[in-house]
Amino acid sequence: MDFSRVKKILIEANEPKFRLNQIADAYWRKSAVGWEELSVLPKGLIRLLAANVVWSSVEAETVQKDKKDQSEKARLKLADGEKIETVLIRHVDGRRTVCVSSQAGCPLGCRFCATGAAGFKRNLSAEEIIDQVLFWARRIKKEKISNVVFMGMGEPFLNYKAVMAAVRALNSDFGLGARRISISTIGLVPGIEKIAKERIQINLAFSLHAPNDFLRDKLIPANRQWGIDKILAALDCYLEKTGRRVMVEYLIIDGVNDSKREAEELIGLFASRPLFYLNLIPYNETGDFRPSPPETVRRFSEILEKSGVPCTIRRRFGQEIDAACGQLAGRKNRKPDKLT
Repeated sequence: MDFSRVKKILIEANEPKFRLNQIADAYWRKSAVGWEELSVLPKGLIRLLAANVVWSSVEAETVQKDKKDQSEKARLKLADGEKIETVLIRHVDGRRTVCVSSQAGCPLGCRFCATGAAGFKRNLSAEEIIDQVLFWARRIKKEKISNVVFMGMGEPFLNYKAVMAAVRALNSDFGLGARRISISTIGLVPGIEKIAKERIQINLAFSLHAPNDFLRDKLIPANRQWGIDKILAALDCYLEKTGRRVMVEYLIIDGVNDSKREAEELIGLFASRPLFYLNLIPYNETGDFRPSPPETVRRFSEILEKSGVPCTIRRRFGQEIDAACGQLAGRKNRKPDKLT
């Protein structure tokens, strides 16, 4: 919502100052779905505001629910007709995590990702990012959103200003603790350097997906600009400045990056970096790649752990509704190309 516009209308209508607080409370904390729910306001004022200020910048086009794990995916339509996807993950321990998109499409073209196959449309505004979270808050009013992760469509550091504005609003206005907000990057060094200077204790995740530049160049074209050594050097500086652990995400793909050799290369990168921890993500099929068999994932994990590299295997969510890592597309697109 454009609160600067709301404030101007209230002043012009000679309304008392507490009206703005009433509106903010309904918008951020009471999960009101529209102006019509603000019964504390005079009806005339509600009509005036509704005619001049849009309550939400997103409109649900479809919502799907995975019967197995109860995760949900929503395709949202923006004011200009662009479409994005956002996911609600229900964890068995009671946490409710919202995965948000920061761009409509993505310009990076990672070979395993359905979003990249769609191409890039535009950056999202801070309001459009925030409204993804509020969409779920309004939909699951009896459940509390506990975490927000910037792991949906797009590269957050390519939309840095809007992402950080959304982070600060979710922290201060929505009331979500900073340590419950995570940003995932493919490894854009300028963004890592910027976030190291931020005075807010959010979490940082690095999407690695390959232990050497030769393979990573094939999977992630952006790696040709910033190789693994440069990215890890920037992350080392981030750790020095913030003291915050870094999660390293590693999609494990059958026959691509799941051999003993790749595991040993990861050990070479992280055995001397105790404040990094690996999150192995079983791949969710989006094209010609296949997920590694569970036994392969388990053995890969054991090799790392025996060498003192901490790692976990992420539970798979949203497989029935194409809501898992790398599958968000916004609309029907071609599948990612086969790796050559």
